[in-house]
Amino acid sequence: MPLTRLESDADLVRALEALSQQDTDIARAFGRIGAPTLRRWPRGFETLLDVILGQQLSVTAARTIRDRMKALVGEVTPKAILAASEEALRGCGFSGAKLRYARALAEGCDSGAVRLEALEEMGDDDAIAHLVAVKGIGAWTAEVYLLFAHGRIDLWPADDIAVMEALRHLRSWEERPTGKARRLGGEPFAPYRGAAAHFLWHLYRNRTDRDAVVIEG
Repeated sequence: MPLTRLESDADLVRALEALSQQDTDIARAFGRIGAPTLRRWPRGFETLLDVILGQQLSVTAARTIRDRMKALVGEVTPKAILAASEEALRGCGFSGAKLRYARALAEGCDSGAVRLEALEEMGDDDAIAHLVAVKGIGAWTAEVYLLFAHGRIDLWPADDIAVMEALRHLRSWEERPTGKARRLGGEPFAPYRGAAAHFLWHLYRNRTDRDAVVIEG
């Protein structure tokens, strides 16, 4: 039966084996460094909020804000975030922008305008469109959430710098892809672009000893 989701380490290995049959660069790197452990995050509001809070922050900074937020509100729900004062959330480390984005997501989920529970039944394009309609959620945030929380197998995070840097190394290109080339760079990996992204994050960490995905599920 063909893979439609990445639900386990075995699924990721199967996808990478299939990619190795169609891409000699993947085959060479996969033979050298093996497969990563599949990273899966819980689905729902708290995880998506974590992704938003982690945008453009170090692992340590993002963890500190999350820990302070959880100490403040307890269970992280839309109602809990809406009930917390702006001053209290700023005290946790929320910037003005992150505060607006967190409240926009909380309001959308609380009102029913944002239906995170319905994402599983949506195709990739529809799921991304549903998420990016929320203020503060761009394509990268939507794609990373769908990759790690929903195991999307053919979703390509073209705006991820680490993925693009690993792709540059994989292809022995002199420069990292930019513009439309970032999206085009994933096309040879279809229908396993999500699996390729997992592997490229693994390759990036293998080369730099740095974890490029800052959120912890």
